[in-house]
Amino acid sequence: MHFLEKGVFSAVTIALFFTACDEGTPQGGAAESQAAQTMSPEVMSAVAVLHPTEGNDVRSTVQFEKINNAIRVQGEVTGLEPGKHGFHVHEYGDCSADDATSAGGHYAPRGMPHGAPTDSLRHVGDLGNIEANQQGMATFEFIDSVIALNGEYSIIGRALVVHVNPDDLESQPTGNAGPRVACGVIGIAETKTE
Repeated sequence: MHFLEKGVFSAVTIALFFTACDEGTPQGGAAESQAAQTMSPEVMSAVAVLHPTEGNDVRSTVQFEKINNAIRVQGEVTGLEPGKHGFHVHEYGDCSADDATSAGGHYAPRGMPHGAPTDSLRHVGDLGNIEANQQGMATFEFIDSVIALNGEYSIIGRALVVHVNPDDLESQPTGNAGPRVACGVIGIAETKTE
């Protein structure tokens, strides 16, 4: 009681509290935070598990793998109508809306127009079309040199979307690909070692 009467106990308690808080707080603020991000291991592979939007039954697992200065994209999509379907990376990693409109528009950080994957002027997220066979399955593998898993144009944390219609590769801003039939968030995957 003697310490409490003189206020010593509460002063010591406060001092200990602030010391504990300081020990848990990184020093250097934004500069150290940026340095820590710079030192993060390079992302070499990613995956998107696509789920159907309301009224559809389209599903897929799509793999992304860094190959030199490009990304290999491969996967198999089931539950499609036969024919071509728009295939794009969208701005937000949010597939929560029934129609996947929560994923926003095509990922286009450079302010370019919509185009084909081979066009010099295109959205980063413009991956063209995938084509389903008569059983509704699209199997694909291609290399894209615009998307990235690291740096300024990283697609990590964004959404991969399959559309009901073909992308005409020119109509603005989406290639007239129509509603979204499947959506999945692109996340970091474990890098496989030989």
